Order: sequence, then C-alpha cells, then structure tokens
Amino acid sequence: MSNTNNILILVARILLSFMFIFSGFGKLTDPAGTAGMIAGAGMPAATLLTYVAGLFELVTGICVLVGFQTRIVGYALAAFCVFTGVVFHLSPVNVPDFPAAANGWINGLNFVNFLKNVTLAGAYIMLATNGPGLYSIDARRGSYSVAA
Repeated sequence: MSNTNNILILVARILLSFMFIFSGFGKLTDPAGTAGMIAGAGMPAATLLTYVAGLFELVTGICVLVGFQTRIVGYALAAFCVFTGVVFHLSPVNVPDFPAAANGWINGLNFVNFLKNVTLAGAYIMLATNGPGLYSIDARRGSYSVAA
C-alpha cells in the first residue's frame, strides 16, 4: 500500500473518530438529553444506558483515532450505528403542541440522521475489513499486516 493511501486512511480514521469522541464525552458530562431520548424510545434504565453508550462511544472513538483493535471496533461501531439508527431515528416523531409543519421538519431531520447512521455503518465495515493502515497502533503491534 502506498504512503499516500496510508495517509488517507489515517485522515479517514481521524474524521470517523470525531463524532463518537465528542458524542461520548457529551453523554458522559450531560446525560439528560440522551436519557430522555432513550426513555422516550421505551427503554429501561435510561440514565444508565446513556452512561454505557457514552463510554462505548468515547472509547471506540479513541480506538478508531489511534488505530487500536480496529477490526473489532469497526464492526462494533457498524452494529451500534445500525441499532441506534433503527431504534432512535427511523420511527416518526410527534412533539405535542408543535405545529404539523414543525413535526414534519423534525421527522425529516430524524430520517437524515437514520441515513447518516447507515452510511457510517458502511464506513466502519470498510475500516474493519481493510484495516487501520500503517499509521496505527495495530500496525505497530503487528496485529495488522500492511499490504505492499
């Protein structure tokens, strides 16, 4: 693999890590909004699940950033993206006392979030199957072989 490709994989990993690092940190420092969304989806122990999700997102985001356990983390994040997309972004939202147009707009944004999650799942599967590239902890540890 050329040096240019390895640099591009590094850039891709950096970009793919941002959302989960920031989102995970946000859930851990201010869990109320996510806990409300989890409770609204009918799931139990919303605050606990928020902290679990926040820790998962933060740790996996950092793993993607540095290229550690990339295959496992890539598949785990792909599954997480599909799960959260289906559970939280696919069903219609109806905010009481909101005008119909506002609810329609919210539903449109929610569907875009669903599409974002599915798209990211594809990116994480690609990362998992192709590996983290040369500039990664996995490559330094020898747990990822870099193709010539």
